[in-house]
Amino acid sequence: MSDADRKQQIRETAHAARRAQENKDEISREIVARFVALPEYQSASTVMYYVDVRAEVRTRHDLPAALESGKRIIIPWCNDDGELELFHLESMDELEIGMYRILEPKPELKADPAKHVAPEELDLIMVPGVGFDRRGGRTGHGKGYYDKLLEHARPDTPLVALAFECQMFDEIPMQSHDVFMDKVVTEAAVYEGIGRKTS
Repeated sequence: MSDADRKQQIRETAHAARRAQENKDEISREIVARFVALPEYQSASTVMYYVDVRAEVRTRHDLPAALESGKRIIIPWCNDDGELELFHLESMDELEIGMYRILEPKPELKADPAKHVAPEELDLIMVPGVGFDRRGGRTGHGKGYYDKLLEHARPDTPLVALAFECQMFDEIPMQSHDVFMDKVVTEAAVYEGIGRKTS
């Protein structure tokens, strides 16, 4: 089986497992609490949170507390070219349900240059994904949205993925352009990944 076929098989298995995950709200809160307790979070000034879609580990319930933390909270949104742009979130009122029922910045705010953030400004990046392994190997939906974003992040910015334990696999096939996470946080453990230093 080719790496591409194996990845597709992993995606399908992970999607099914994630959809079947019970108590998503409760377990998501546990996972985000582990993320917030990390030294990387404590020392970061500018933190990127993803906003959950479909069956991902839910982050939206924890965004209000993050906004009160004194940190600069950044969220990504997808533009018409299929690229992620970064938005400085200051209030939950700045978000609305957009295309594909995804919570994203209001259209009039997306165009505000003062809200735009460069990837190089991020001190910590929370990364979603479909499947992971204990080395920090990751597969997303196969569109490469996050790969493109992570190319522009500072080399010293930690990449921390959130996942349910049911999304963990023995090995994710990784190509040379794929990026390893520094950590993968689940409800069961914080896995130390290879990161970008040696990948």
